Amino acid sequence: MNILAGSFSDIVLRFCFIILGIHLVLISIFAVYQTIRDKALSNVPKDSPNYWRVPEAQLLLISALGGSVAMYITMKTVRHKTQHPKFMIGIPAIMIAQAALAAFIVWLRVF
Repeated sequence: MNILAGSFSDIVLRFCFIILGIHLVLISIFAVYQTIRDKALSNVPKDSPNYWRVPEAQLLLISALGGSVAMYITMKTVRHKTQHPKFMIGIPAIMIAQAALAAFIVWLRVF
């Protein structure tokens, strides 16, 4: 399939989907990395010079930027932040909002 075949709007649309796909893959990898890193650092004593945890707001932001599915699966797999309602309710809520936004865009027939 030739990506550059078709009208200009078709070409732009294909590139938008490619960029979106690349973004989702990269942000998902970053979400997994940050979640596992925070889990590993959770056992480091607070008075250690190597103590630096990932802020909860940063984890939620990564989730909102597209890493919600990967972060949720990682949190459940490594059992990290599973006792925090902020994450166990918040991340699925973000996933629902993202799915609703995608459905709304499809409904508008923008793409």
